[in-house]
Amino acid sequence: MLGLWAVLTLTGALYSAWLGYGGRAFAATLTAFAFFFLVMLLFAARGMENSLIARFGVGCGYLLGGAVFLLYLIYAFGTSTFTFTRAAAVAGLVLIPLALAASAKRQPPGSWQDFLTLVGVWVAVKFSPSHWLWPYPGGRLAYVFTVLLCVNVALAAFVLLRRLNGTGYSIGWGRHWSFFILASFVVFACIAIPLGQAMRFIEFAPQWSQWKLLPFLSLGILFFTAWPEEFLFRGLLQNMLTRAFKSDLAGWWTASILFGFSHITNMGFPNWRYVVLASIAGFFYGWTWRKTGSIFASALVHAAVDITWHFLFRTV
Repeated sequence: MLGLWAVLTLTGALYSAWLGYGGRAFAATLTAFAFFFLVMLLFAARGMENSLIARFGVGCGYLLGGAVFLLYLIYAFGTSTFTFTRAAAVAGLVLIPLALAASAKRQPPGSWQDFLTLVGVWVAVKFSPSHWLWPYPGGRLAYVFTVLLCVNVALAAFVLLRRLNGTGYSIGWGRHWSFFILASFVVFACIAIPLGQAMRFIEFAPQWSQWKLLPFLSLGILFFTAWPEEFLFRGLLQNMLTRAFKSDLAGWWTASILFGFSHITNMGFPNWRYVVLASIAGFFYGWTWRKTGSIFASALVHAAVDITWHFLFRTV
């Protein structure tokens, strides 16, 4: 995980420097990004949460939350964008989920605090004024920073404080995973492509001129879209719904439908075509997560779908 983090972070830093970024603002932004990204990847290493709890005790969730807020302050002061209003908003994004997790400490996973925290995280990613919170450089990294911050907070709340098991938050490879991932992608494609064209949602329009961007865009989609969404909707939501309903099937289908409805505001409200296709996609992502027990596997399917859509199809 450390090696993967170092390679990806260094590549991004060198590319940004090549584009002309530098100075104190760039250093502060890179520092915040590197920390958030490091936490996101390190927790995918086997036994990381147990090691942290053994070393720092049950309060390590609060320590991570405090570190997240401190890194925001480094970003804000380093980029000369600090305001008390922004700092208070970020403090709320960090402290409220931790407070809810602490209040549910004696309850089993799937309490109302857990689901309220999930809704809050989703709202923060979907509707928070991210460009206002992360104005440098020109708001270009606003979405990425918001996603990374929310993943860090969710790890602190659910993995460290709530000790939620079975999230599948790991990067690895298991037996028959290739079959599950490929089968999920192919079957979904056979359903979604003709259905999307019949619904006049997509049309075949290959972007041949953009194929040189494929490696960079694929990594961005995997780590900043597919991985966080699979953590939220499969590792956390489907996991806890299954426990709440005491039914694997009910948790799977409910999480898939909710995943579909989370896209209702995309490209205009209400976008029912998007809801239908995203619900079907969620069904296959959830199936992959069930079969492998890993959000890495479902994230690979998710990323493959988004990459195929981006390069081979155009939304009508």
